[in-house]
Amino acid sequence: MEEKQTPIWMENGKLNEVAFAKEFLQKHQMVCCDGAFFSREGRITDERLLRRAIYRMLQDHVHTGVSRKVEGILSTMRLACSHKNLPLDPLVIHLANGTYDMRSYFTEEKQFCRHRLPVRFLPDAQPPETWLNFLDELLYPEDIVTLQEFMGYCLVPTTKAQKMLIITGRGGEGKSRIGVVMKAIFGSNMSVGSLAKVENSPFARADLEHLLVMVDDDLQMEGLSSTNYLKSIITSELPMDLERKGEQSYQGQLVARFMAFGNSTLRSVYDHSLGFFRRQIILSTIPRPADRVDDPELGEKLIAEKDGIFMWCLLGLFRLMHNDFRFTISQRAMENLTKARTEDNNILSFLSSEGYIKFDYHASATSRQLYSVYRDWCEDNATRALSDRTFWSYLREHTIDLGLDYTNTIPIGNGRYARGFKGIGLCQ
Repeated sequence: MEEKQTPIWMENGKLNEVAFAKEFLQKHQMVCCDGAFFSREGRITDERLLRRAIYRMLQDHVHTGVSRKVEGILSTMRLACSHKNLPLDPLVIHLANGTYDMRSYFTEEKQFCRHRLPVRFLPDAQPPETWLNFLDELLYPEDIVTLQEFMGYCLVPTTKAQKMLIITGRGGEGKSRIGVVMKAIFGSNMSVGSLAKVENSPFARADLEHLLVMVDDDLQMEGLSSTNYLKSIITSELPMDLERKGEQSYQGQLVARFMAFGNSTLRSVYDHSLGFFRRQIILSTIPRPADRVDDPELGEKLIAEKDGIFMWCLLGLFRLMHNDFRFTISQRAMENLTKARTEDNNILSFLSSEGYIKFDYHASATSRQLYSVYRDWCEDNATRALSDRTFWSYLREHTIDLGLDYTNTIPIGNGRYARGFKGIGLCQ
């Protein structure tokens, strides 16, 4: 029986981790950046595969403390193939059949990269007819353009457009199929999660690192208690603090874009600012015909067109870039945003109501008086009153827009004065 040759990384019966790592990396070319391994196929998302490969090489030569040695080798490899940075180039898309550089066209050469999409660059690909027919039944024509631009936006690692996309409907229209197509195009570069979890969980932000897009396919109707993290990620231009369970927090660059589907829009309990809404694009679906018969194999048919859909998305990206990353927004989408903002912040509806307040240059009212009549309006209209602090803060932040003057000299009798506003008064 032929005796197995002792590998060079076994020295006098002892494992040389440095020599092992060197041989392993010769067979499996990788680089380590920001704690993660990357090959020419993109990020290695499951390190269990590396552990198994290491174990298979060790099993005939190391028989004690194997799991500890596997972890030690993995740590040694992180140092051995450490790479300062893998650039996030917004003009380069890494694909299954090569690299598409928008400055120099396409090459079959593959580079080490953070993101490689499981689709091919096929300039002569047939139009994705099933996909286009599906969209014709799902969205209004002027909103299909916006979806095309947003899906194209997600192809490149940039947050320059500073927007997220929400698609709303009553249910059953098929909007979640867009998420199925997105997963086929983006593969491991996309996750399916919850916007509420991103905002509330201290560890959820780190899960977005190295991703291009996150889809929430069941947007919750309850309002978010805070919106700071979502707003920061949507407009992210600098590294931000990330935290993983049991590990020291660190600085990481996030480029993940958000897409969500639901029966209602994204709501906030406390944040009713323009900054919260200006980061959103809201599209609404065409109502589903009562006699429509769904195709149970539609998902598979759409996935089969993923290369053609990618080329369709690329056209949307070109248009978006030509417009300096300003999306094509229909009048309907603008009205959707206005409606969402009004429904989320009933102060806007109160200020435009009749019979409760009046805007008059010579009028004035204390903050307490205005909040009292606002509560009356809420009770009359069966809607929940926001807190007094939220109400007063909103008025103070929008004094210029409303033509008001905030002052602490509103007379309340007996030579006393209170805080309030000039330019607005109560209807008698």
